[in-house]
Amino acid sequence: MTLFADVLVLGGGAAGFFAAVNAARLNPQLKIVIVEKSAKLLSKVLISGGGRCNVTHHCFDRGALVGQYPRGGPGLKQVFARWGPEETIEWFAQRGVRLKTEEDGRMFPNTDRSETIAQCLLLEAEKYGVAVHLNTHYHQIEHIDGHFHLSGPTGSARCNKLLVATGGHPKAEAYQWLAQLGHRIVPPVPSLFTFNLPKHPITELMGVSVPEVRIRLPEIKKETIGPVLITHWGLSGPAVLRLSALAARELHERQYHFSVAIHWLPRMHEEQIRDQLLKQQAERPQSVALQNLSVSLPARLARFLGERAGFPPEKRWVEVKQKDVNRLAALLANDTYEAKGKTTFKEEFVTAGGVHLGDVDLTEMQSKRLPRLFFAGEVLDIDGVTGGFNFQSAWSTGWLAAQGLSNPSKSEFIE
Repeated sequence: MTLFADVLVLGGGAAGFFAAVNAARLNPQLKIVIVEKSAKLLSKVLISGGGRCNVTHHCFDRGALVGQYPRGGPGLKQVFARWGPEETIEWFAQRGVRLKTEEDGRMFPNTDRSETIAQCLLLEAEKYGVAVHLNTHYHQIEHIDGHFHLSGPTGSARCNKLLVATGGHPKAEAYQWLAQLGHRIVPPVPSLFTFNLPKHPITELMGVSVPEVRIRLPEIKKETIGPVLITHWGLSGPAVLRLSALAARELHERQYHFSVAIHWLPRMHEEQIRDQLLKQQAERPQSVALQNLSVSLPARLARFLGERAGFPPEKRWVEVKQKDVNRLAALLANDTYEAKGKTTFKEEFVTAGGVHLGDVDLTEMQSKRLPRLFFAGEVLDIDGVTGGFNFQSAWSTGWLAAQGLSNPSKSEFIE
């Protein structure tokens, strides 16, 4: 069976849906069809934010917003100038979905349920007659006489305009045929992952979190400050995920074998930490040192770090020597680990890489290489740090693509 459409959208995720429903609203005469390879729609929307969906971030300063994207920043300036977090918030509000802002700036639906966002998009598709086909897979794309011809094990399709919103998985077939059609593809590599410390004793502290540490990659000269969570496989939390995004390509080149340096008390220099320890020693000489460390760290972690520094575990302060204090202060300011491997952050797979932005007219996300071919979402060489930024780029690029998909006057190739 051959499917015919004015607009065919490859990918039933956030970017594809947002582009489709907005294009249908702008031009109700179009026959718009979303095809999804799997049996599930909006899968990332449903799992994001622990099932709450981190829709966007309360970052309204365009310069600061662009700074949250390790890749795509310069191009995103003009994208966000036309559609940013404010527009996203208003779009959902107009459809009865209110967003709330958490202390760290992340924004979620008031219901704290990702189904709220998914249902809003599905209702919008139904309202404007957007058709959806699941378990539909095309692996061959041809451009013949100004139309796109698609074929695969589930049938064939023909359309006037094609939107590629297939995500950024490194093995995505779309990259192969996009390259064949003349597009530059920046090789996708994983982003947003945790640092594995196989069999390291610190993993016995799984569940312990620290609200603020400075974490560095000395070989790459990148660092972040923020919360860190110790897990049964290593280090996670916002600071680690952000650092993984900033250094995604460099860590991939190192096959995920790299050094990690942690300053556990980033508001103090090593000398200040030592002075604080010496002060406690003078004020409480009879107390057991590792049970009463006057540092703002969880007790289990403080004891672990003390023992890691060779600090006498059961000694009272009166029995602790100056060299022991110096050694502990040095470790608290510069603790080092050897990471070997990574673990994807939950199921929220994000990649760095994709279609080179130089091959895309960013005013409407149309290909510069081939007329009537559009892009949205992670298939592009755009990725953000954790906190709602990847969804925001999906909404923004999806909305811009909708303008081109719905406007016949913009359908011809622009040099």
